[in-house]
Amino acid sequence: MSQFVKINKDDDVVVLLEDGVKGKIIDVDGEQITLLEDIPKGHKVAIKEIKKDNDVLKYGYSIGKAKEDIKVGQWIHSHNMRTGLDGILEYDFKENTLSQEKSHKDIFFKGYVRDNGEVGIRNEIWIINTVGCINKTCTLLAKEGQKLLNDKVDGIYNFEHPHGCSQLGDDLENTRKILSGLVNHPNAAGVLVVGLGCENNTLDSFKEILEPINHDRVKFLNIQDVEDEIEEGMKLIEKLVDYASKFEREDVHISKLKIGLKCGGSDAFSGITANPLLGRLSDEIIRLGGTSIQTEVPEMFGAETILFDRAIDKDVFDRSVHLINDFKEYFIRYDQVIYENPSPGNKKGGITTLEEKSLGCVQKGGKSIVTDVLRYGDKSTKTGLNLLYGPGNDQVAVTVLAAAGAHMVLFTTGRGTPFGGTVPTLKISTNTDLYNKKKHWIDFNAGQILEDHDFESLDESFFKMIVDTASGEYVAHNEKNGYKEISILKDGVTL
Repeated sequence: MSQFVKINKDDDVVVLLEDGVKGKIIDVDGEQITLLEDIPKGHKVAIKEIKKDNDVLKYGYSIGKAKEDIKVGQWIHSHNMRTGLDGILEYDFKENTLSQEKSHKDIFFKGYVRDNGEVGIRNEIWIINTVGCINKTCTLLAKEGQKLLNDKVDGIYNFEHPHGCSQLGDDLENTRKILSGLVNHPNAAGVLVVGLGCENNTLDSFKEILEPINHDRVKFLNIQDVEDEIEEGMKLIEKLVDYASKFEREDVHISKLKIGLKCGGSDAFSGITANPLLGRLSDEIIRLGGTSIQTEVPEMFGAETILFDRAIDKDVFDRSVHLINDFKEYFIRYDQVIYENPSPGNKKGGITTLEEKSLGCVQKGGKSIVTDVLRYGDKSTKTGLNLLYGPGNDQVAVTVLAAAGAHMVLFTTGRGTPFGGTVPTLKISTNTDLYNKKKHWIDFNAGQILEDHDFESLDESFFKMIVDTASGEYVAHNEKNGYKEISILKDGVTL
């Protein structure tokens, strides 16, 4: 196993793959470099002299500016490097000559073809409440509903949230858009929508944005209108179970698959192992005619031009720029520093600046052409790589990916998290230590690439896991553990 990794030939740094001790010598491209101090695993070592205020290069791009002169062999981190980003930027569209490579392989998974022609990879019953004050009623309905299950239905689930009442403007609109996206998600064979009766998000107003409604698939219950809401709810769930039971898995071309791309609890290896793995997988899905959806807009800051340069046309370029600048305006509106993003866990893992985090983050989208840009709560309708408005927050980002239509979310992590969304949320570890420690969380170990495993066999194993997950042959750990949650972005007044 190597002692370090150099990502790009032009880089000023290498990343240590084990703790470095002062005085240790490493050989980088034939040059003997002596570590001038103890340096933690996953952190950066200068392999060139860098003058104060000059760029520090990693991934072949600037990840920030030197705060002071940096010597060869020095540790580079927050104490001697800062972000080089500042304010809202202007961008120029450059006509690109990229073409989207297509694959003519016929690869299939076993999916559920719904009455409207959409495809699901799970056959579940979802209970969606229009308002937070009936969370526990819906939890009880899901629990009692389990008694009605048969071997045709994968489970009955509700997703607690605090919204739907006392909301105004964009907040109410965001809640409705996310909940409607979940109601219409094809992983749900049947849906029970439950309202209280006095909330802002009334059943009648919510139904308007759900049209057209298949009333065999979607049932409605307003609990202020009935004497016993559990009894009435169970009657409706029984009908939904009967309806869902008619679906059988059948061969579906992989071009119908939509994957969501996410990272959380990143470390210095995220941009070296797991995120590039997702990028290669995403490119392959797109070559086969499928769809990848990438969100976490603040984690595009500093690397956004890489995405802009792949916009399919001027319209997508302009909407990509709006995506970035609108989120920057969100920061500015609340007097927050735009470019102070890495979390304490990120920094402990070796990530210093937002540019460094973003350059690792955007690799999840591979090298494919950007074909569409989606607003918060929009549904993906175009194949290829889609950019989606959403924050880096794990729960909110996974929820908006599911609401956009992702059948599953591929979630890379260097530090680990048990969280799961409404859809299968596969955790991909960036390092083997995490995989060995948290095997009940982690579905796939991308850290193997640091142990001299070849890319081709790793990619093949990962692709097989994705197909097996879509076919129901592999069950993600979040599903096994019963971790299925949602969170909705809030930005405004609550009455």
